[in-house]
Amino acid sequence: MKNPKDGFIRGRLRSVKFAFKGLWILVTTEDSIKAQLFFALIATILGFFFEISATEWAVQFLAIGLVLVAEACNSAIEEVADFIHPEFHIKIGLIKDIAAGAPTFAALISLIIAGIIYIPKIMGIL
Repeated sequence: MKNPKDGFIRGRLRSVKFAFKGLWILVTTEDSIKAQLFFALIATILGFFFEISATEWAVQFLAIGLVLVAEACNSAIEEVADFIHPEFHIKIGLIKDIAAGAPTFAALISLIIAGIIYIPKIMGIL
C-alpha cells in the first residue's frame, strides 16, 4: 500500500524492498521456481562449457527470465484464486490450468532456444 507521506525516492526504495521480498518468497517457497532455477544453472554451466557468444548469452538469459517471470505470474494467479475460493471449484480450476499454460509455453520456447544454441555445438563435438 502506498504511504502518502513517502516522497518519490522513498516510495521507489519501498517498492524495491517489496520486490525483493517477493523474489525471496518465490525462491524459498515455490518448487516450480526452484526447479527452473536449477535448469537455469545447468544452462549457465553449459554456456561456459561451450563458450557461447554474447548474443547467445543474451538470448539464453532472456529465455530464462521469460520462464521465471511466467512461473512467478502463475504462482501469483494461483494464490489469488485460492484466496478467493479455497474449496474446489471448476471455474477456479480452469483459471489455474490456463495460468499454468503460460510457464509451459515459456519452457517450450526456452527448450527450442536451447536446441538452437546447443545442438550445433554438441554435433560439432561428435
